[in-house]
Amino acid sequence: MFEFSLLHQEGAARVGDFSTPHGALRTPVFAPVGTQATVKTLTPVHLKELGASLVLSNTYHLYLRPGDELVAKMGGLHRFMRWDGPLLTDSGGYQVFSLALTRKIDDDGVTFKSHVDGSSHRFTPERSIQIQNNLGADIIMAFDECSDPNDRDYSLIAMERTHRWAERSLKAHHRSDQALFGIVQGGVDPDLRARSAEFIASLPFPGIAIGGLSVGETKSEMRDSLDVVTPLLPQNKPRYLMGVGTPEDIIDGVARGVDIFDCVLPTRLARHHAAFSSEGRLNLMNAIYRDDPRPIDEQCDCYTCQTFTRAYIRHLIVAKETLAGTLISIHNLHALIRLTEQIREFIQAGTFYQNQDRLLEQWKNNAKREKGKHP
Repeated sequence: MFEFSLLHQEGAARVGDFSTPHGALRTPVFAPVGTQATVKTLTPVHLKELGASLVLSNTYHLYLRPGDELVAKMGGLHRFMRWDGPLLTDSGGYQVFSLALTRKIDDDGVTFKSHVDGSSHRFTPERSIQIQNNLGADIIMAFDECSDPNDRDYSLIAMERTHRWAERSLKAHHRSDQALFGIVQGGVDPDLRARSAEFIASLPFPGIAIGGLSVGETKSEMRDSLDVVTPLLPQNKPRYLMGVGTPEDIIDGVARGVDIFDCVLPTRLARHHAAFSSEGRLNLMNAIYRDDPRPIDEQCDCYTCQTFTRAYIRHLIVAKETLAGTLISIHNLHALIRLTEQIREFIQAGTFYQNQDRLLEQWKNNAKREKGKHP
């Protein structure tokens, strides 16, 4: 049911197909994040029109509300959110990591307090898998511990715990219609990363995720970690770089053999009036766009850019109309989905590395806001 076919390869960069019960994923692929069983401000119809093929939802948040048992009662996450394409859920490990002041970790699992009402809860590998089985996503994650990348000693403890939890997650998982991915940890220490990659690769997971990056390390440390990890992973399994999805990171990740990316950045930026563009990141609240007749990006063919001006979108922002977030989200997600399509075309033509520097140059200023006067 879950097979990964490698269709084209240029150096480490790959184009592949990963089959799931809800359709095949052509990789490299960018997955919009629907934390609460919705990609913020967008409908499933928007996502289909954008060409999205994979959506990520959040185990921790859906466990707290509305509850995984309710989702199961409603027919599973696909039916609940009316998305008929492939779905991925994370394990809740990262969210627990982010609750540093309200959680307690031991070798069996994690006790934490809900950010919603302060109530106490406990996740173990078995409980995380049970919750994800109830949610019913096509791709699910082993429970892991994400650690501070700058603390090598604790990264070792967290890595070893992640390995034990990976084995427990495998034993707890019984649904044949869900692909369980193991997760590589190890901070930014190359020896730990290599040990973790080799251990997770030795287990019978149909896919492998790379966790614990984009959590405070430098970009060069992320790239160095990928340089260590991906050569040690099986060629016949998809590689998922968790929570990473700036344009630059996608380009650099593909160059190092990564297949799947996800990130909240496109919709989060949209809610803060920021848009990707070939000019660099634009803050559309800036007064310079008050009477600007151009689209967000004149090189873009998304619905937003084909229909609306910067002036109109700025008007919506100033008037506090929610349509602004929808239109910018459509554009930002289109930019990343189109980028991965373009990358696949380059790999298929054997010209990805030839075009890598040009792509990085085109997208380099999207990691920061452009300068402009605010009203």
